[in-house]
Amino acid sequence: MPDKTILTGLSKTQLEEFAESLGEKKFRGRQLFNWIYVRKAATFAEMSDLGKSLRQRLEETADLGCLQVREKSVSTKSGSVKYLFELAGGHLIESVYIPEADRRTLCVSSQAGCALNCAFCATGALGFKRDLHTGEIVDQVIQVEREIAEPLTNIVFMGMGEPFLNYEAAIAAAALMNDADGLAIGHRHIVISTVGITPAIRRYADEMQPYRLAISLHAAIESKRKKLVPISRRYGLTELMEAIRYYAKKLRRRPTFEYVLLAGVNDGEEDARALRQLVEHVPCKVNLIPYNPAVPGYQRPSDEQVQRFADWLAPLQAPVSVRWSKGTDIAAACGQLAGSVVHRSAPSS
Repeated sequence: MPDKTILTGLSKTQLEEFAESLGEKKFRGRQLFNWIYVRKAATFAEMSDLGKSLRQRLEETADLGCLQVREKSVSTKSGSVKYLFELAGGHLIESVYIPEADRRTLCVSSQAGCALNCAFCATGALGFKRDLHTGEIVDQVIQVEREIAEPLTNIVFMGMGEPFLNYEAAIAAAALMNDADGLAIGHRHIVISTVGITPAIRRYADEMQPYRLAISLHAAIESKRKKLVPISRRYGLTELMEAIRYYAKKLRRRPTFEYVLLAGVNDGEEDARALRQLVEHVPCKVNLIPYNPAVPGYQRPSDEQVQRFADWLAPLQAPVSVRWSKGTDIAAACGQLAGSVVHRSAPSS
């Protein structure tokens, strides 16, 4: 029996083509699009405006969901929720839902594991398992919206994996999230984060992608960044900043620099001065993120040191803010994704 077609992750046009492959009119594909992305149907039986015979054929030839919820952890401090999803084949990924006043943010994964092995990141310790398909990225949004019974307002591609090493799937997923007839999340409310894959940053700019761009910088001194973010041995700070300036000029948008503060590693006055000099001529924002312990050997600076670092950046014209991560009590904060369940259970290849 041939494999079933996974419908989650297909665009409106692709669903119209799928409907035609079943001998149906194109509008059936548009109905499927509505049921999947607007009404969040979990079964074909729910699709009441499709005939019984069509629903039966869909059961035989197609499937809706890509992910299975394996586990869920709720933060008593912040209300953040960490979801452990199982992919087909058994690999595991994590997503984090962050409720804040009128904002409902989901941090999504784009890969199972990660090949970049940033020194302080728990995900990197897993190694790389595989890229996620478009549907597996989008289904994180659908599953969470179905559970909270409200639309998400913000999406950040800051979960497991490097989105720009899974470029096509990540961009296709963002387009589906942004589609006004579907999930309808505004492009200004979708952030894609990269550690600095410079060819992809230039491609992103050339394609005029509308989603916001964040750069995981973490050090402005080349020797330190090479230790913390090994990919910078391939794409150094000079090349990275050239790509960022190209992006900012071409799209007339401000990138955000994400900087995880590690006690005694990158939080000194010399580090702040280097960061100021690196970004001072780029229209940008700077987010400082006090580290949430996840990897032995790295610690969180004191609140006083975090404030000192922010003060050292004061001469910058760019906005500087401290982002106090949510979900630290459930290992759902920046750098912490890939908890003990993943280590116990994920397949080895």
